[in-house]
Amino acid sequence: MRILKNYKFEIILGLTALGVLGIFFLSISGLIAPNRNDFTVTPNSAEPKGGNNAATPKSDISERLSEGAKSLLPDASESKLKGMAAYGEENYDQAIIHLEAALNENRNDPEAFIYLNNARIGKQVAHTLAVIAPVGDTDEIGLEILRGAGQAQQDFNQSLQGNGVPIKILIANDENDPTLAEAVATELVQRSEVLGVLGHYSSGVTLKAAPVYSQGKLPMVSAVSTSVELSGFSPYIFRTVPSDSFAAAALARHMIDDLKAQRAILYYDSNSAYSLSLKSEFTTSVFSDGGEVMTEYDLADANFDAEAQIALAQEQGADVIMLAASTDTLAPSLAVIAAANQQFPLLGGDDLYHPQVLEEGGVNAEGLVVAVPWHVLSDPDSEFVLGARQLWGGDVSWRSAMAYDAIASLGAALIQDPSREGVRAALHEAEFSADGATGDVHFLPSGDRNRAAQLVHIKPGQRSGLGFDFIPVK
Repeated sequence: MRILKNYKFEIILGLTALGVLGIFFLSISGLIAPNRNDFTVTPNSAEPKGGNNAATPKSDISERLSEGAKSLLPDASESKLKGMAAYGEENYDQAIIHLEAALNENRNDPEAFIYLNNARIGKQVAHTLAVIAPVGDTDEIGLEILRGAGQAQQDFNQSLQGNGVPIKILIANDENDPTLAEAVATELVQRSEVLGVLGHYSSGVTLKAAPVYSQGKLPMVSAVSTSVELSGFSPYIFRTVPSDSFAAAALARHMIDDLKAQRAILYYDSNSAYSLSLKSEFTTSVFSDGGEVMTEYDLADANFDAEAQIALAQEQGADVIMLAASTDTLAPSLAVIAAANQQFPLLGGDDLYHPQVLEEGGVNAEGLVVAVPWHVLSDPDSEFVLGARQLWGGDVSWRSAMAYDAIASLGAALIQDPSREGVRAALHEAEFSADGATGDVHFLPSGDRNRAAQLVHIKPGQRSGLGFDFIPVK
């Protein structure tokens, strides 16, 4: 059992290899793929995506929020529908029966898992935390966030052993759209029962919603947004994921010290706040370490030409290719990887931690080094990892781990003072610490987490079922 210290306290491994391809297609419809690595292919999973959905009228925003009475995911099973109907009628005993049946049918549904834990609370007094994730089209990254949040909720409530106030989770779907995110944030600020928020996904979307939380004095902890623009943004804005400055520094050190390289060609996405942040931080770190970024290319440029650019890089004597790409620009990034044809060492940000890179990059992507906040193989026998395998039938991604840490932190703060202002104050205390999935969680005065990035690289392997895996760089 995981105990929060303030209380005097990737999805795949472990299942059979049968039906890998079939499981893969199930994974992109919202199920965990038991023989894939700790992620699945999802076309709408870009960390830096700005969103392209039309604004939703304010009157419809409440339809994007649920604590158990309706599904924000498509294709709910009959058992899940019955469970949600019972929850809406406050018949929590029946809700528990049907939601348990739904999870027996699909153990990898984190929405049903969270609704079940909410139903177990029933009419007890509870503290409400909101979890915002892009889940409307079964975005796998949204499901990853919910898995981490749900596991943290269960661990927190169990650690109370009946001697405290449990956490209830309100799920919100903002589709990773900035306009929707702003409207969802406004709705949550107005709901006085919501004492803290886990969200949002992309840096651009989080930056759009952050002023709403600040003005409404509602603490928000992001598990995924890494842009340096969020550092010190507001005393109400925190994050458990390290900022891009940590990832950039780790990649720059690897380039200069390990690869003995000096000259980099840098690719970025001009439409992504995350990509622009990582580009800037990497350039600064490389120059500080004595190297240089020779040329920058925009992956989103309509005139992008990977083959011509790589040919020019060879003529200019470049040493390294750095891909500060978003998931929205995976296709041109893969074109760069193919054009490079193993002639350059490759570096990248965490949005390249994606199965499409393994599947389509293939041999050309072998050796690509990516900076991520955490990897399951860094501590494969930790309490969090073992618990995740038991719950979900496999390993989970760094996004799940960071989401776990966000809920663990908010839960620890609620024990100190169950109010919005009390949570904010607790998270800012110099001695604050929560027992998270990835170790102790505490925050700098800027709201950032003081945690180094971890480097992983692509090597031949079978964990993903694709012939290549991301594994830690030793």
